[in-house]
Amino acid sequence: MRSQIEFPSILLPSSITSGSIVDITVSQNHTAEQKSQASFISLQKQILNTYGINTPTTPVLRLRNATQTSLVLEWDPIQLATTTLRSLSLYRNGSKAGNIPRPLDMTSTKISGLAVDTEYSFYMVLRTSGGTYTSNTLDVRTHDMNNLTGITVTAGVLPPQLMDSLESAVERIGAKLVDTVRIDTTHFICTEGRGRDWEKANEMNIPVVRPEWIEGCEREGKIIGVRGYYLDADPRQRQIGSNPSLPNNRPSGPAANAPTPQQATVPSRPKDLSPRSPGQESTVSGEPGPEVPPTPPAKEQKDLPPAPTGEDEDDEDGEEEEEEEEEEEEEVPARPTVEAKEKQRAESSDEESASSPPTRPTNNHQAPKVEDGKEGAEMEDVAL
Repeated sequence: MRSQIEFPSILLPSSITSGSIVDITVSQNHTAEQKSQASFISLQKQILNTYGINTPTTPVLRLRNATQTSLVLEWDPIQLATTTLRSLSLYRNGSKAGNIPRPLDMTSTKISGLAVDTEYSFYMVLRTSGGTYTSNTLDVRTHDMNNLTGITVTAGVLPPQLMDSLESAVERIGAKLVDTVRIDTTHFICTEGRGRDWEKANEMNIPVVRPEWIEGCEREGKIIGVRGYYLDADPRQRQIGSNPSLPNNRPSGPAANAPTPQQATVPSRPKDLSPRSPGQESTVSGEPGPEVPPTPPAKEQKDLPPAPTGEDEDDEDGEEEEEEEEEEEEEVPARPTVEAKEKQRAESSDEESASSPPTRPTNNHQAPKVEDGKEGAEMEDVAL
């Protein structure tokens, strides 16, 4: 069997010219084929190992700590294999809450401003150049006000006695005490504002309070506000209460000696320093009024007769009654009638009426006043 093949002349040796006869022999090169096949298989294995076996890992979301108004979520470091990271997003209750900053470095996040004793669901979505990966759904619930297990405190500068007391109180309420300031640290407790941890707590906006705050939470049986427990706060602003579930629970600390708001607003009653008569009782229960000497009688006291004896008391009483009746009659001055006034005006002229002062009734009640004083003195002597 013969076949014709067109062979380009450029591939022929230079000695070959037009009209030359050339013999061409074709044979299979098995050695070269084996080398080529081995190279191809090696390349395929390299591609498989690089892009087929190692894939991005799906994030696994976990709960690290929960409080009344915040949650701390964490996950393992992101493994991208040979892909390129696009974004790492957090979803809350089916809606996007935001993107995680620096997802290759961050492995936890804190969600604040949540409602007390409320259930939430979270999941993460990892987007890469090799595909999209969705994490598990995490259902969590915030604590109620009586749950103190979410409190995580870091201690700063404290005296040894207060440090021991703090450790005991934290253990009793079920809270946690950590050595350094972390993302799940809820409160920083110290008595002096200094140190590296104190600076870090301020940078992370963690409340810096005194050890009495833990005692207040234990005393109340619930988490309390921190306003009255700052380092420079007034102890009178602290909440004072008691936890019925704790035996022998009494308010302690500086706030225990501070007056309650109700006591502070009640003004003290001023004392009545006005003099009272010997017979008058004081408004204070059971106390007599101050002794005040009797008012001295009028000038006519020198001419008063001596105190009557028991035999003359009846006669003097009768005379006193008659004198009182006469005095009452004399005290009422005689007033001119209306007809007399009109007659007087008609008789007097205009000039006399303008120049002359109006007639006044004679003041006949001055003498009875003196007699009244005299009579009152006599009555006082009789009473004594």
